[in-house]
Amino acid sequence: MRQRTVGNSGLRVSRIGLGTLAWGRDTDGDEAAAQVLGFVEAGGTLVDSSPFYGGGTAQRILAELLDDVVPRSALVLSSSGGIHPGRDGVDCSRRALIAQLDATLRELGTDHLDLWQVATWDPLTPVDEVASALEYASATGRVRYVGARGYLGWQLATAASSTNLVATQAEYSLLARGVEDELLPAAHHHGVGLLAAVPLAGGVLTGKYRDGIPADSRGASETGAEAVAAYLTEATARVVDAVVTAADGLGASPLAVALAWVRDRPGVASAIVAARDYAQHTGVLAAEELELPAAIAAALDDVSA
Repeated sequence: MRQRTVGNSGLRVSRIGLGTLAWGRDTDGDEAAAQVLGFVEAGGTLVDSSPFYGGGTAQRILAELLDDVVPRSALVLSSSGGIHPGRDGVDCSRRALIAQLDATLRELGTDHLDLWQVATWDPLTPVDEVASALEYASATGRVRYVGARGYLGWQLATAASSTNLVATQAEYSLLARGVEDELLPAAHHHGVGLLAAVPLAGGVLTGKYRDGIPADSRGASETGAEAVAAYLTEATARVVDAVVTAADGLGASPLAVALAWVRDRPGVASAIVAARDYAQHTGVLAAEELELPAAIAAALDDVSA
């Protein structure tokens, strides 16, 4: 799997990342172990987790896999702070951020994270205080690089002016291109790389929902039904049809076409996919081999604009 640097930093990550959002919710420990092992064997490095994925379950599963299944040194570990499971609150104060970071390190059994991101904008905490927490985490060796998740363009620009952010994480796909308006230009200006989350639009871009909602799909689950339903519109159906048509012409899967499109957009360092099972994960890894012809990428750009 090809590696890329994140923004203007020297941090190298695989251009497809392994997401853990579904771990402990739709994906059990054995399935997670198979995913991370296959990912590393394919040359993948970036594994994205968080203390609030699955109310903390995802992070506990990841902790069990480090060194027992794959060496910690083989991974670029990314996590975040600022959202607190069980409290339904946002607290990005220096006190809360550092306490949550230390708890994450203890649970993962590692002395550092390769990338640590503030998970959300906190209107109650001055940006300089958030910056000081990030700088302290770096200076004390707890983290190697810092970033932000879910920021708007102006928020990213404000934070990047106060500290050395290298990454920002946000939803980006053929069905969710809002980051192109302000966030990506701000990231480019400040030398920040984008980690594209939800690049398959909850599985909608794989074409599985063209004829209804499969009973075993995320769209039929309690946790995923609302998110998937938001994509099932007449406008998005035209985009999905275009992806399926392109896939047929290329002899590839719709998953691979949709993932390759977002993976290779300007400013994207890595596209992070959280597969529910190993079959989906295998399809994600296979997408690494697909390079979209310029004409097809442009056609998808037009139909989804």
